[in-house]
Amino acid sequence: MDAPPAGDTANTRPGPLSGVRVLDASTILAAPMAATLLAEFGAEVIKIEQPGEGDPLRSFRPLRRGQSLHWRITNRNKRSLTLDLRRPPGHSLFCRLVRHADVVVVNFRPQTLRRLRLDYADLKAVRDDLIMLHLSAFGRTGPYAERPGFARIAEAFAGLAYLTGYPDRPPVFAGYPIADGLAGIHGAFAIMLALRHRDRTGEGQLIDLALYEPLLRLMEDFVIAHGADGSVKERAGTAQPNIAPNNLYPTEDGGFVVIPASTEAIWRRLAALVDPALLERYPSNEARLSHRDAIDAAIAGFTRSHPADALVTLCAEAGIPCGKLNSARDIFADPQIAARGNLQRVFDPSLGEWLTMQSPIPHCSTLAPAPVSPGPAAPGEHSAEILRDLLGIEAEEYDALRAEGIV
Repeated sequence: MDAPPAGDTANTRPGPLSGVRVLDASTILAAPMAATLLAEFGAEVIKIEQPGEGDPLRSFRPLRRGQSLHWRITNRNKRSLTLDLRRPPGHSLFCRLVRHADVVVVNFRPQTLRRLRLDYADLKAVRDDLIMLHLSAFGRTGPYAERPGFARIAEAFAGLAYLTGYPDRPPVFAGYPIADGLAGIHGAFAIMLALRHRDRTGEGQLIDLALYEPLLRLMEDFVIAHGADGSVKERAGTAQPNIAPNNLYPTEDGGFVVIPASTEAIWRRLAALVDPALLERYPSNEARLSHRDAIDAAIAGFTRSHPADALVTLCAEAGIPCGKLNSARDIFADPQIAARGNLQRVFDPSLGEWLTMQSPIPHCSTLAPAPVSPGPAAPGEHSAEILRDLLGIEAEEYDALRAEGIV
């Protein structure tokens, strides 16, 4: 095992959520991410997995020596306990664990949760001040409550996919399941609201969050414009439909930059840099929206004469926002990413090597995240110690439970 390189020494200070215990009985991405965000700042998160196969995310690419790297970051800072919730002994053990937990995270469909006797009413009877995050495709109510769903369904349902792509081509999805990420963030936010409320009142909370809802909340002009006059916002490619110029532009070295002239002051600076005649020709945003193609062509002619990095510097010196379109290689080499500590190396004992992953955020003046550890390598890696420490289950009883396939 190599010694930790300089700059890779983990913070050893307890995180601000130290003392909060979470049972994460969810799978794949959105709900587990909510629990992971809490774990990154010190919450103790116990990942409940099905004996044998574990969370399906364990098979997701990219793989390293047959093991999922995706799993390593999505479920970092957690311990894994295998438990068959479908069988009475597993259900009983889970309920015993609930007595020691502050938060339970689930993403079963409502009818499944009721069938397993793991709905909020069931668990509230075990611990009255329990907080449960139930993150499901369409929420617990309404005609679609029992429909299954994943991120792309949520992105289509909330309208994001409708807006993504070019007007003369079919819609496209983003390269990352945005609905999962946003729902995870909103789920963690909701848990923090519930913890704060419980601190003040002693009252537990059921959080009912649909996977599509955080995306729908962000589709602000898409919704309010239609409500006001019946208009339907359409796809506009890489252009920003309400502001011009605001687009991706090619560079001399085969890259792209984005230049958003979001204010009149920025437009004046950009026109002065590209072609001062543009300012007189297109003095207002309305005029520029009507001549977007001509303006974009003029800007593209200018950007094609500069390498991306040089162009970003030139625009910054002129007070013009300009950002390079980064690949993963670019992100690893970028000095801003390095200066902010946005990437960090974490040693993975099961792989016997260092992995580079995103650092926890946000940056706070006195609060620090917990040390980062990769997601547990094997389902049930910590089962024996968790059951021993929380429920007093010793080796003989544990071995019997394991032999029965309960853990």
